[in-house]
Amino acid sequence: MNSSIKALHQRLQQKEISCVALVQEKLDLLNSSTYNSSNYILEEYALKLAKKVDQKLADNETIGLLEGIPFGVKDVYLLQGTYSSASSDFLRNYKSPYTATAIQKLLDAGAIPIVKENCDSFGHGSSSENTVFGAVKNAIDQNKVAGGSSGGSAVNVAKNFTTFSIGGDTGGSIRQPAGYNNVYGLKPTYGKISRYGLMAYASSTDCVGPIAQNLEDIQIVLNTMSGLDYRDQTTLVSEPVSDESLSRPLAQGTKIGYYKNFIESDALSPTIKADFKAMIAKLEAEGMEIVPLDFFDASILVSTYYALAMAETASNLARLDGTNYGVRETGKDLKEGYSITRSENFTAETKRRIVGGNQVLSQGHSEEIYNKAQQLRQQISHHFDEDFKKVDVVLSPVTPNPVPEIGNNLKNPMTMYLSDAYTVGFSLGGLPTLTAPLAMETGVQITAAKKQEAILFTCANFLKQVV
Repeated sequence: MNSSIKALHQRLQQKEISCVALVQEKLDLLNSSTYNSSNYILEEYALKLAKKVDQKLADNETIGLLEGIPFGVKDVYLLQGTYSSASSDFLRNYKSPYTATAIQKLLDAGAIPIVKENCDSFGHGSSSENTVFGAVKNAIDQNKVAGGSSGGSAVNVAKNFTTFSIGGDTGGSIRQPAGYNNVYGLKPTYGKISRYGLMAYASSTDCVGPIAQNLEDIQIVLNTMSGLDYRDQTTLVSEPVSDESLSRPLAQGTKIGYYKNFIESDALSPTIKADFKAMIAKLEAEGMEIVPLDFFDASILVSTYYALAMAETASNLARLDGTNYGVRETGKDLKEGYSITRSENFTAETKRRIVGGNQVLSQGHSEEIYNKAQQLRQQISHHFDEDFKKVDVVLSPVTPNPVPEIGNNLKNPMTMYLSDAYTVGFSLGGLPTLTAPLAMETGVQITAAKKQEAILFTCANFLKQVV
């Protein structure tokens, strides 16, 4: 049994361990951690829920599969009555008035949130260094970054501080830190999971997704959170991922694509390139049909994504002016009060993205930049539609380079943006994409057509056996 959730469920149901003891063990690990992965540890909240599970067990009641399982929540999700800061000074003391739909579904299933996790402020970053709580340290090497923006979530899973965690992925923010910390991370099809209660970065690409140590746990959590939500009109009707998707073999002759320009790029690390080619050779030897594909240049993908993402975040964060949410600074008049409040309480990277977004949307630039980016996005989406008529899945590196040292990205923000070169395209297309900790230092990215999550699990399970 690979599933940590199923193993813990069995131990709880058979009374080998109490839920309070299980939760307290995780809380102790979080409290003693040196990885800086947590913003708020929910000790009182979690233990109160754990006692209720133990009472059910004492009464010999059957508990659900997720009941009593401790998990982490990226600190951009609302959880009623708890602090939700988005790792910013602006919302450091903001308490959630309600709970995000995805988190509520987990609560309804009996899972227990034990920590709000450190991340790049408002999701603005690829290293979890852009946070007022201090940089998150990589689970494997504390001198390196954890990845971002869901760095705290990936580290807590990797160190077994949480059984699973819920991250958020806008342009790679689940997949990249999962790869950096040697765990699984899934960005589902856009709309498969409700975004209601997730603090918006770029609304058109934001996705809710799970991070876990194994595929089985990713599947369980994904199925629990998925489904329509009347409060989020972008949600889709979607089928659950079946258990068979994890056990069935990948059929011989399955068409596996890869983008030639990704692999032939001079920007790709020689080590990652060699490892990717070795993986492709093994798959071909196993009877898979390998299909090289053409695609947009990575620089076009990054430029298109950041033009749109910065525009959307400038719009989404306009509501944070000190009037209704978070802190409020005073000035000689209302306008100066707004200016001081936003200048002093947003991080440098967040301000950079707001300024960039307002520039993109400004008169005289919106036609030249924003509208052109929207047109390119449509072309990218159409390109994916055509590609997935030719192949069943696409494999790619998660990042072009190995994990950087802490501090490197802060010196040169462009380096941080370019680390997203292999993730942002799939976000623009709204495609389901899974990072599996296999084959390369930062993992392999497996992508399928919209609403085809099942084949991601089948392919990842096959890769685990052959590479």
